[in-house]
Amino acid sequence: MAIRSFEQLKYEAAWLGPKRLAIAAAANTETLAAAAEAQALGIASCILVDQEEQLKRLAESSSIDLSPMLIVNQADHALAARTVMQMARSGEAEVVMKGSLDTALFMQAAIDKEAGLRAGRLLTHVAVYEIPQFSRLLLISDGGVVVAPDLLQKMEIVQNAIDVAIKLGIEQPRAAVLAAAELVNPKIPSTLDAANLAKMAERGQIRGGVVDGPLALDNAISLQSAEIKGIHSSVAGQADILIVPDIEAGNLLGKAITYFAHGEMAGVVTGGYAPMVVTSRADSHTSKLVSIALAVLLVSGGYQTVRLNLSSQADQ
Repeated sequence: MAIRSFEQLKYEAAWLGPKRLAIAAAANTETLAAAAEAQALGIASCILVDQEEQLKRLAESSSIDLSPMLIVNQADHALAARTVMQMARSGEAEVVMKGSLDTALFMQAAIDKEAGLRAGRLLTHVAVYEIPQFSRLLLISDGGVVVAPDLLQKMEIVQNAIDVAIKLGIEQPRAAVLAAAELVNPKIPSTLDAANLAKMAERGQIRGGVVDGPLALDNAISLQSAEIKGIHSSVAGQADILIVPDIEAGNLLGKAITYFAHGEMAGVVTGGYAPMVVTSRADSHTSKLVSIALAVLLVSGGYQTVRLNLSSQADQ
């Protein structure tokens, strides 16, 4: 049984935690609220890297207890980002998180040759969405890191997303490579990439899941749409993962799910020495909390069937 809700995700992370979480530029109300809840639930043991007095003032005004957390006094955001990366490299932290600093600044520290978290694989963003009235969690990649991926980068994007899905308990996850049409068209380069990725998975260059494409969004998630269009595929209508053509498509799709469908997102950057929690500064503390839980799950090796069954019973 796979994890099918964020409540199950938090439950599992609490069993696996606490893991040491270092947060760069943590002086943000929603970030501190998420850190405090993660600490209280036993998901994370938090290290706050920011100006100490600012952290304390913000915590006091928001009635957040910082006493269980370690504070590292560092006001400069670039140095704060570098500090959390160094903590992860040295083993002082197992997960790192972006607080109230720009994503580009955080990722610049992540790819630094000396202090960064590159581990020989492409760093990619994997978003996990819980959508009202949708029966399962839905993964989308890459809407946050790789701007305009080429074919080989897309192969790594697909592999990283499959690896995350497996750790969520999804056996043989189905990945749909999205394009504007479900037929290969030389005038639409994304359809060519999608077809190549499907063949690469078939030949074993992508492992652990089933990959098909090109698929349009409707026939990737709707069996009825796939049947009407005569698409015969084990992925069509049943996709666990949506692979977008570029960062713009991923960003637009993700924000549409959040603001139109009222979905909630957990997001991580994976492929490095440690999972990186990279959420928008506008995201709620709930989104930040489940992102922390997802990162803890990843660093711990994935879900445990017995505990997941217990959590399912607890929800009933």
